[in-house]
Amino acid sequence: MTGVLVVLAVLILATVFGLWFRANNGRMRTADVHTAGADEHGGEILDAQAIGVVLGSRATLVQFSSAFCQPCRATRQILDQVSGMIDGVVHVDIDAEANLDLVRALDIRRTPTVVILDDAGRIRKRASGLPRKADVIAALGELE
Repeated sequence: MTGVLVVLAVLILATVFGLWFRANNGRMRTADVHTAGADEHGGEILDAQAIGVVLGSRATLVQFSSAFCQPCRATRQILDQVSGMIDGVVHVDIDAEANLDLVRALDIRRTPTVVILDDAGRIRKRASGLPRKADVIAALGELE
């Protein structure tokens, strides 16, 4: 009887965790300020030198990916489409393995991770996992 209760408890916990993970995967969140690079507007600042491209006049979509990450490919397509649709938005794909200092500084824990920078380079939104195209567009609309 005890074994059945243990199995039942494990199944319930696994189901709850799976539902939580599914609900939060790829969801755009307001960026947490947790490092010394934060400014008075509440966002950590990344400059063009840190990410290797000129920042967009409206926003920059920064994607951290790895070589064998399947969701990274889909994320790349979504962000390319969005940057092509909206003027002033630039997409940059950063290899997480080749930029470990930046990954550690920004507390990137999984790939893909998408960071949305405003025109000044402040981190405003962040998503871990495959984001939905509509969520990315909505996050860009909130920057104004």
